[in-house]
Formats: sequence, structure tokens, C-alpha cells
Amino acid sequence: MSWSRGSASTWDQIQFADDMQEFTKFPTKTGRRSLSRSISQSSTDSYSSAASYTDSSDDEVSPREKQQTNSKGSSNFCVKNIKQAEFGRREIEIAEQDMSALISLRKRAQGEKPLAGAKIVGCTHITAQTAVSGCLLGDPADSKGAPVLPGVAVFAWKGESEDDFWWCIDRCVNVDGWQANMILDDGGDLTHWVYKKYPSVFKKIRGIVEESVTGVHRLYQLSKAGKLCVPAMNVNDSVTKQKFDNLYCCRESILDGLKRTTDVMFGGKQVVVCGYGEVGKGCCAALKALGAIVYVTEIDPICALQACMDGFRVVKLSEVIRQVDVVITCTGNKNVVTREHLDRMKNSCIVCNMGHSNTEIDVTSLRMPELTWERVRSQVDHVIWPDGKRVVLLAEGRLLNLSCSTVPTFVLSITATTQALALIELYNAPEGRYKQDVYLLPKKMDEYVASLHLPSFDAHLTELTDDQAKYLGLNKNGPFKPNYYR
Repeated sequence: MSWSRGSASTWDQIQFADDMQEFTKFPTKTGRRSLSRSISQSSTDSYSSAASYTDSSDDEVSPREKQQTNSKGSSNFCVKNIKQAEFGRREIEIAEQDMSALISLRKRAQGEKPLAGAKIVGCTHITAQTAVSGCLLGDPADSKGAPVLPGVAVFAWKGESEDDFWWCIDRCVNVDGWQANMILDDGGDLTHWVYKKYPSVFKKIRGIVEESVTGVHRLYQLSKAGKLCVPAMNVNDSVTKQKFDNLYCCRESILDGLKRTTDVMFGGKQVVVCGYGEVGKGCCAALKALGAIVYVTEIDPICALQACMDGFRVVKLSEVIRQVDVVITCTGNKNVVTREHLDRMKNSCIVCNMGHSNTEIDVTSLRMPELTWERVRSQVDHVIWPDGKRVVLLAEGRLLNLSCSTVPTFVLSITATTQALALIELYNAPEGRYKQDVYLLPKKMDEYVASLHLPSFDAHLTELTDDQAKYLGLNKNGPFKPNYYR
């Protein structure tokens, strides 16, 4: 995507009163909760979180082997079927109806052009909602053959293999006559690929914006090792991402994914949710509301105590694995559900993942000669043991809500707006404001994102009086939370 650079003066109005104050650094920690993967490892463990496999009705010809041209005569893209572009456009228009805040930001950006001159390479889930945010970032006047988005060359399709996934990333990075100066990542795979294959690209990169737990963890590992060579923005730990996308999005999409794939009734079912972070909290709340008996596993005593006070029993997975009907992982860790756990599950136990990467369930251990795989429907496999026991595996351990259902458009508007502001800030920041480290969005910017979405609910904020603001030691216009608030 191509952009030109413009004045950032108006955008500075949503920063802290002290314009030169840097974003609060998130302290680099070792052993962050439920995370263990290293940037030095192959990123193949998370490729498929952005894809799902093809069912039998799909075209067997790989998109890489097709010769496709869009309406402008360009072939600089690779998608499943360009003939579906009009259908995709209608899907985008539907998504726009519930993304009014992002649309308002897009209108503002069109006038001020805060990302003019920016060349952004991104790796994220391709949906109608991300297409709306892509329209915010793209420049129709400099189209590079986008089949879906103006100004965006898209290389992605449902059903990518691991090789396809890395090929698509490479096609976006290794472009003749075009080099990115900003990275927008979701999971750290793009950043990992650039470090591994094209380290010289970082000479022109002004910053990285990362929105996932997995990707942020990798950035902190790079920072700790002294290998992070550009500033990076941790969007995942912004309040508008953690408390909305992670919590409310998963609270709704977990049920959608399970219902579409299994038709299961949850009343009275025993479910174990591995991890009680924001994603786990959302999943547990939804399942409890439908009458399920919910257990929680946790490594963090604080999250465990929260689960207890929310009415859930905190257990070790091994203590309940024989009796539960559904196992849901949402930790961001690896090998949370092992072959030993799978062997001990009862017949027809449903196993799925809501964490970002596909490493939480040890699916590799199930691809053994003694076990039989039976495709029941799209995204649903029965793994059959020699004694006839069946385990129902959803999306081969990939991200359930993106593989098997949809995610709420409104919540994605909040996340996309936060990402856009992070890109704008990093790109327009004066030289020296950000070092080669990982930064958090300031609460003023979080509050600005929230305020853009309040009109959708006809919400009216109460305003502090001068006396009240003085008493609290706050600016009447915010920020209302300290930088460390999460």
C-alpha cells in the first residue's frame, strides 16, 4: 500500500497534554503468563490461525496455479476466486453498517492524510471487517491491483497450506520496485519472516504494530535480546483491545463456532476452559449463561482467584479430563492439551481452540497410524481410537471463531480503529520519540477510540466540573485512567 506523509498536528490533539511524552513502555518480563514460544523457533505453529482447510466442494486447483485478472487488468494478487469480488464487496458494505466509528475515522483521514507516503505490509485475518479497515489505510489513487480493497494487493485464501501461507507473506514482502516502511502484524509471522529472510528491509521500517498475544510476546523476546531494531506498538495490551475484542468478541463467537459445527446443546454439559484471561472470561460467561457446568484451568493465581469469585471451579486438566464433554483452550501457550489428555477423554468429547495459535492442542500426536481420521463436515473431524472411541476435533486445532464462524463486526471496529491510530502515531512521530523498544498506546488514545463508538449506543458522557476535575487531579477532557491501567 502506498501513502504520502502529511501533518500530524490535528492527531496530536488526542495525545497527552505533554506532546513530547513517549508512550508508556510495557516492562519487559520473563515468563509472561501462559506463553513460551520463541522467535527463534519456526513460526509454522501459528500459520494456520489465519486459514482454514478446504472442504470437498472447493476447487481443487491451487490459487497459485490460476491466472486471474481483476477489473483493472492487474494480476498482482492471489485469491481463491476473483469472480467472487462483487459478493465480497457486498459483504464489506454490510460490515460497514456496524463500523460507523471506523468510517468516521476514515473520513477524517481522507482530509488530513496522516498516512500519506506510508507503505504498509500487513499479515492478518482476511474478513469483510478487515477489508473495511484496509479501505481506511489504502489509497485508491495508487492501486497495486487489489482484487478486494482499493490500493491493497491481497495474497490470501481460505484453505491455505503451510507452504501457501509463507508464500503469500513472501509475495507481500518481496516486491520489485516497492518496499514497505511500516509493518502491521497479527501473530508475529510477518515480522518473523522479514527478520529471517529480508533483514535489510528494517532499514526503512519506521515501526511495527502488533495486535496479538503471541506476536507481542515475540516482540518482547526480541527487545530483551537486543534484536528489536525498530519501535513497536503493543496493541494487544491496550484497553480497547483487551477488554473488548478479547472479552466481548469471544463471549459471542465461541457459541457461534460450537453451534455451527456440532449442533451441541450446552445445558448441563461439563466444559473445561483452559485459561482465564480476557478470552477465557468471555468463553466462560457465555457457556455459564447457557447452563453449562464450567471448570477453569489456570497457572496465574490472580486469574485463578477471579475465576473462583466468578463462580467457577479451578482445577487441573488431568482432574476432569475423563468426565468433561467439551475442552476449550485459550492460553496462547503450547501443548496445553497433550496426547495423554486426548487418550483419557471420553467418547464424543469436543476439543477446540480459541487461542491465537494452533499449538495449544497437540494435533500432531493424533496423526499416527493407530488413529483414524474421519471428516464429518467442513471443519469437523472425528479422530477414532482402536477401541472405537471418537474425539470431535474442530478446525484441526486452529482458531475456532475465525475458522468455523464469524466474529462481531462492532468489536472488530474497535480493534481496527486502535490499530489505525497506532500506525498513525508511529509513522508521524518525530525522530527520537520512540526507541528500539515495545510501547503501549496512551490511555488518551484508548479513550478516544472508545468515544468514537459511544454514539452507536446513543450514550451521553457526564462532564466533570472544574472543581471536580481539580479534586481528582484530572484534566476535564482526560485521560481518566493512569498509563498502567489495564
